[in-house]
Amino acid sequence: MSCEHLVCAQCAHPVIEGRCPLCRANRERMHNHGFAGLSPALIIGLLVALLFLSLAVKHLSGL
Repeated sequence: MSCEHLVCAQCAHPVIEGRCPLCRANRERMHNHGFAGLSPALIIGLLVALLFLSLAVKHLSGL
């Protein structure tokens, strides 16, 4: 869900504009995605790096 089409109940303006404190707070809340402040792309990248690292360790231990 995005805040582009939402209207603030307090100031009756689009939330995306952030005209009042309530708009700004809700816009920030909606735009904070991910886990522990990390973006989903960064989390996926870390998981892929961990996969390659584990495969490299497994390959090296088999030599």
